[in-house]
Amino acid sequence: MMPLSRLLRSVGVFLLPSPCWVPLERWLGPLRRPSLVSKGSVLGAWHSARCRCQAWTVEPRTLNSSPRMNGDQRQDVYAQEKQTFLQHFSQVVKVLTEDDVESPDMGDAIARLKEVLEYNVLGGKNHRGVTVLVTLKALMEPRELDADRLQQALMVGWCVELLQSFFLILDDIMDASLTRRGHTCWYKKPGIGLDAVNDAVLLEACVFRLLKRYCREQPFYLNLVELFLQSSYHTEIGQALDVLSAPQGNVDLSRFTEKRFKSIAKYKTSLYSFYLPVAAAMYMAGIDGEKEHASAKKILLEIGEFYQVQDDYLDLFGDPSVTGKIGTDIQDSKCTWLVLQCLLRATPEQRQILQENYGQKEAQKVARVKALYEELDLQAEFLRYEEDSYRRLVALIEQHAPPLPPAIFLGLAHKMYKRAK
Repeated sequence: MMPLSRLLRSVGVFLLPSPCWVPLERWLGPLRRPSLVSKGSVLGAWHSARCRCQAWTVEPRTLNSSPRMNGDQRQDVYAQEKQTFLQHFSQVVKVLTEDDVESPDMGDAIARLKEVLEYNVLGGKNHRGVTVLVTLKALMEPRELDADRLQQALMVGWCVELLQSFFLILDDIMDASLTRRGHTCWYKKPGIGLDAVNDAVLLEACVFRLLKRYCREQPFYLNLVELFLQSSYHTEIGQALDVLSAPQGNVDLSRFTEKRFKSIAKYKTSLYSFYLPVAAAMYMAGIDGEKEHASAKKILLEIGEFYQVQDDYLDLFGDPSVTGKIGTDIQDSKCTWLVLQCLLRATPEQRQILQENYGQKEAQKVARVKALYEELDLQAEFLRYEEDSYRRLVALIEQHAPPLPPAIFLGLAHKMYKRAK
């Protein structure tokens, strides 16, 4: 019997090819913003039908593949796109410090902004910003990606990186961190101090200046602005949950619960690190349906929690020369995956050791907590967690990704798996 997918192709399922529906979308003006849900525009319904018919008319594939590439290929794509992305940074600096200057009397402040940009924004993994570009290319056909849209994607990607830098500068101050990305934290540099607070706020303001400059005339502009504002709010809520879990001078182990950990991971990490860049690309591709965004968010929150557990592990057991920072989670009395696992396994005597040493600055007390984690074999427990979580993520992607390309999510999960920084 002929497979359904082949039968549909043979009889010619009604599909709206891009050259047909994209110009029509532009011609219809206010109706042009597609939505993949029933409450969306007419064009959104056409786009939804097009995506689903494409899914029906593609031969079945293995989970680790997509209509475009598998996980290993996605990793290569991230490496390739990162080079393009980094080359664009000089234009970001130029726009913010030369082209977009309103008045000559802003000179000293603009010079400071340039220094802040060049010291704080470069040097990271850049996976958040690159994800915008990679995801947009996965969602749109090459013929739809003209030079202007690629320019917008690069700038939106750098907006995500600017937002990340804004968060990190403030986080380093609150955690009294010493290093970031292999260098002295910005606030610790001579002559900076708490002036770094204003520097961080300047970076956040730059996000919206870039969005306005490059996306203001686009139908997705409002969605992007709202997405970035909501991401900032959620991350700041997550930071508050993190800080309130560890009040200074009062180590209360009863505050460290799985529910609190998951809330911190969701709001402080997952939403801006994973959902923000993917959702931004979805909006730019004309996908603004609640159903598709909810499915993407479900997957990306799980990837974000996976990432946070890795971060907690690397804070203590990672190599600072690789991670680029000296971990302080024990000293700062953080609600981490490691301390939760310790509390689950500790005897009353071991719990007392944790109570006496956790959240203390003295090196010998930090070492005693690390020794306790090693006694409980938490390194092996982390390796088991990493394997189990990766398998769960792959299954979750299989279930919830369509009609979005699974490779978007598989690429991110694969990139996080076994990472060392």
